[in-house]
Amino acid sequence: MTELTAAASIQTPLTETQRCVDVFVAPSKTFIDLRRKATFWGPLLVMIIVGIGFSYTVQKQIGWEQVFQNNINQAPAKAEKIESNPNAASIKAIFAKVTAGAAYGYFVIALLITLITSLLVWVSINFGFGGTAKYSQIYAVSLYASLVMNIKFLLGIIAIFAGLAPDSFLIQNPVGSNVGYYLSTDLPLWLRSFCAHLDIFEIWSIVLSVIGVSIVARVSKGKAAVVVVGWWIIFILIAAGAAAAQG
Repeated sequence: MTELTAAASIQTPLTETQRCVDVFVAPSKTFIDLRRKATFWGPLLVMIIVGIGFSYTVQKQIGWEQVFQNNINQAPAKAEKIESNPNAASIKAIFAKVTAGAAYGYFVIALLITLITSLLVWVSINFGFGGTAKYSQIYAVSLYASLVMNIKFLLGIIAIFAGLAPDSFLIQNPVGSNVGYYLSTDLPLWLRSFCAHLDIFEIWSIVLSVIGVSIVARVSKGKAAVVVVGWWIIFILIAAGAAAAQG
């Protein structure tokens, strides 16, 4: 009997609240408990509450028109194209509403993206490295591991109320927890996009995912790291490529 198997056999079942807390202080306990029951209502509820709070703060303190303007300013070619359009004001108003909808519905987008990424990890770890995880377990691991990302949005709320200049606010990168935040806008957008993923909280989340996948799939952390980190790098490169296409 392995150490983790022994721990799982004697661990008292955890509540959703206990799981959420343990992700930060004793992550193995949370992921071992996911073997018993792969629910994820805790992190989902936290994601919804923090997301709505962040979006409401942005709406009241920054404004969606300003948020959209800041976003297009990151891609000069795109900004110039919109500004030169006779219907620029209408276009900005429409996209401001789209931005607001995406912000308030972020948790839906995140759940859908997690569906895809979890499927890729599940297939890779089970069929490529002999893992025995259920898809629901990998999905739950992903959501619990993403709990740490909520800290970033809470810090964003604090930064906004602390007097962050509205014209410098980027909703997709609200605080300086990553390399990309400090890069000049004169640098290529793809490079800034790539470096934005070199983020304290994102890397923390990846580390937690490696631990979780290793536990639920019953494989070594090295194998879990190859899969989780490998797909993460692929997604970063895809995002950088998409940014490069924007100009």
